[in-house]
Amino acid sequence: MAQGPPTFQQRYETDEDEQYFAGLRGAPGDDPWGAQDDDPRLSGGYGVREVDNWLPDDEFRRSDILIESQTDPTGWKTSGSVQPPMDDERPPAEAVSGNRLLTVLLFFSGLATSIALWVFDTQPGAVNDTPTLMLAAGRVTGLIGGYLLFIQLLMMSRVSWLEEWVGARDLLRWHRWLGTSLVVFVLAHVVFIVYGYALTGDTGVIDQGWTIITTFPEMISATVATGLLVLISLISIRAARAKLPYELWHLIHLSGYLVLLLGYGHQVATGADLSGRFASVFWPALGALVISALVWGRLLEPLWLNVRHRFEVAEVVGEASGTFSVYIGGKNLEKLPAQAGQFMRWRFLTRNGWWQSHPFSLSAAPNSQWLRLTVTAVGGHTSRLATMKPGTPIWAEGPFGVFTAQRRTRRRALLIAGGSGIAPIRALLEDMPPDTIVIYRASRPDELVFRGELEDLAEQRDAWVRYIVGSRNDPGPKRLFTPDGLLGLVPDVSRRDVYLCGPPGLVGAAVATLRELDVPDSQLHLDPFEF
Repeated sequence: MAQGPPTFQQRYETDEDEQYFAGLRGAPGDDPWGAQDDDPRLSGGYGVREVDNWLPDDEFRRSDILIESQTDPTGWKTSGSVQPPMDDERPPAEAVSGNRLLTVLLFFSGLATSIALWVFDTQPGAVNDTPTLMLAAGRVTGLIGGYLLFIQLLMMSRVSWLEEWVGARDLLRWHRWLGTSLVVFVLAHVVFIVYGYALTGDTGVIDQGWTIITTFPEMISATVATGLLVLISLISIRAARAKLPYELWHLIHLSGYLVLLLGYGHQVATGADLSGRFASVFWPALGALVISALVWGRLLEPLWLNVRHRFEVAEVVGEASGTFSVYIGGKNLEKLPAQAGQFMRWRFLTRNGWWQSHPFSLSAAPNSQWLRLTVTAVGGHTSRLATMKPGTPIWAEGPFGVFTAQRRTRRRALLIAGGSGIAPIRALLEDMPPDTIVIYRASRPDELVFRGELEDLAEQRDAWVRYIVGSRNDPGPKRLFTPDGLLGLVPDVSRRDVYLCGPPGLVGAAVATLRELDVPDSQLHLDPFEF
């Protein structure tokens, strides 16, 4: 492709407390490396410089591979000095805490309404013995399960307004919690109803269960829906999901839509609590909302996106060992409502891959000429993407996620990346304020992707890049996610927004350390790909 990388413009005014980092910068015109390209202290043949105290103290490199130090007060071997943090002010960031609170209130209001419809429709004294108590518990748990199913599907609809309103991280957590709750309430509904009818008819539980399935209307479809729910919950367990091919897991997960179709017929046919003055309005209105969101988010929005932009592969470029970037062209890219840090679902319409849709983050801020996503080959599908030819058509959905600079709540930021998580972090750096710090974790120097781009951006955006390279048992990587180790690199970490993207182990260790350092959850931004 003929187009070069976009021009990165400085978009922020100089920070008021510029002196905070004044001690880290050399004089104008200094060589930030302090050595020539042929300096023998380069290591490994990758252009990686070993960090040692061979630079004068008054010079500073904006990008270093750091190693543990037993003598430096920070615990790291690095040039330059770190000054004590200074007070800062909150920027005019977009606040979403009120949105989350309102969403939670709306959820519990709907849940209370669904239960209240049964309460007001039940005559006093109707629950007077064990059989009627079991049947009442069965009806209530069934109503709760039906309500949770609607909410689950609403969260799976991918309507952009819901994600922007709440945030992808909270949606993911709620989706997982509600999924478990849904299965529990549906199974409880089955147990209570079967046991209640068995006590009423003085029959065995198994015999009564078989009678209900074979004689009650729409019970076969309800049984299939329950089986699908249990299957989805089992494959959502992390250990099971890790062993399944992504395509199979995703296909089974989408069967949640069948649960709605199969289960709703059962609710209408046998749900006495779905009728009545208010229930006959509440439940159809809730169903109409969910179906409208699904049609809009899953069909209409993607159709409009692809008709408008007509995405296609422009070029595939190797980046590092096992990693490559796909440059994507299209029409009217300047009108694409995407931001650095977001991801999209991409379906490359090749002979072997047209049926597979995968989420990949943008690895550069969107511009009017091209989009870029960076892929690490970890399986057959991702390996085949490296062989795509220019002009290959693409079907895309999105953009998704609120892993963006607009969610900042503080004046400075810390970006932490590991492995393929560097893709959205590299894009985010284009939109971050001055004095942003990037910590990039990799096992080997040849796994560091975008080194040149990160270091150019660090110069242009007045930022700092720190590489932590080595196996997890090496002193430097082991020290990284300890309170002392992280404070040695970022002494004002509690006053920064922290963006994390990488393997679950890295993200989990980083979050645990940040909480030990009293970094509020409101300043933690994670990049969940899928729900």
